Amino acid sequence: MADAYIVGAVRTATGRKKGRLCEIHPVDMGAIVIDELVDRTGIPTNAVDDVIFGVVMQIGSQAGNLGRNVSMSSKLDLEVPGTTVDRQCGSSLQAIQFGAQAVMSGTQDVIISGGVEAMSTVEIGSNIKDGLANGRGVPKGERLEAQYPGIQFSQFDGAELLAEKYNISRDDLDSFGLLSHQRATEATENGYFKQEIVPLNIKLQDGSTDIHDVDEGIRSGATLEAMQSLNVLREGGVITAGTASQISDGAAAIMIANEGAVKKYDLPVRAKIHSLAVVGSDPVIMLEGPIPATQKVLEKAGLSIDDIDLYEVNEAFGSVPLAWAKALNADLDKLNVNGGAQALGHPLGGTGAKLMTTIVHELERRDARYGLIAICEGGGTANAMIVERMSEVKD
Repeated sequence: MADAYIVGAVRTATGRKKGRLCEIHPVDMGAIVIDELVDRTGIPTNAVDDVIFGVVMQIGSQAGNLGRNVSMSSKLDLEVPGTTVDRQCGSSLQAIQFGAQAVMSGTQDVIISGGVEAMSTVEIGSNIKDGLANGRGVPKGERLEAQYPGIQFSQFDGAELLAEKYNISRDDLDSFGLLSHQRATEATENGYFKQEIVPLNIKLQDGSTDIHDVDEGIRSGATLEAMQSLNVLREGGVITAGTASQISDGAAAIMIANEGAVKKYDLPVRAKIHSLAVVGSDPVIMLEGPIPATQKVLEKAGLSIDDIDLYEVNEAFGSVPLAWAKALNADLDKLNVNGGAQALGHPLGGTGAKLMTTIVHELERRDARYGLIAICEGGGTANAMIVERMSEVKD
């Protein structure tokens, strides 16, 4: 089986809800990160075999096979196809997995995998709300209702159930939420994100233009007292807006290639996709999937959690990475070291590729070897992936 190498990884800086990116069409955002990959790698525009893009709310500006529309809007030749993936919050990590599988199988040589979500324009749940409003039905059919009678699957309820199961307190969550902002602030001020972010030319509400190159949701002045003052999202619960991921706009993309393509096009090897896994888990608690997904991917890799240098576990809610760390006895000093979605945002379909971009760059900065990414997903699934930093193809 061939190896799959990451030869490029870029992202936009995230924008807050109705913030600096709200006027940019999601297809254009996706095309921008693809163009940056083409420019940075120097690959011919006809050499990419496919574009695989994740997006969750496939309605409105994100409908009509966004992946193909992104490909057509980019510098790539018209002959480069595109397709779209929905594995909820892990959509673009799944896109990377599909791209890696294509390259590993030998059926394709170069794939661009990524994702985008314009949550300011296409609000979360809008596709389901449309079904309710227009008589098109809801995702829960008779058979699923028979298995889970009367249950409305909710990520908010799942976050609370996870906190309860793993004995995570409100104080634990507030402290971790604050740490996310502190780490993101430090990473930004030290320029750690500079190489991974594609600066965007944006138009402001007053008609002037600006460059967007800093994640908009970071609260550099966050305090524990401010975190503790927020109301819980569920009566009797422990999760607040401060310990939930931020609604965001953003895009990211990864270029994946095999050894033949690396040599043919002189592509810059950044990392090897070492192992990958996807699992199903309880759809009621919903957000616990990263735990078995991580266990599975470690077993496939023949590694232990202590062998991994950096972890990126999506902060859909603070209870997710904290429960994950407790279950796996993971080192919190290796977890989301530059902050997570509580500070940096969670542009749904783009988050997996965003986290991959960050971990590849951080492994390089630290001269570290292994990075692990895990993401919880609606419906009780989760993806996990291990990457190994390298600067050249090794025999």
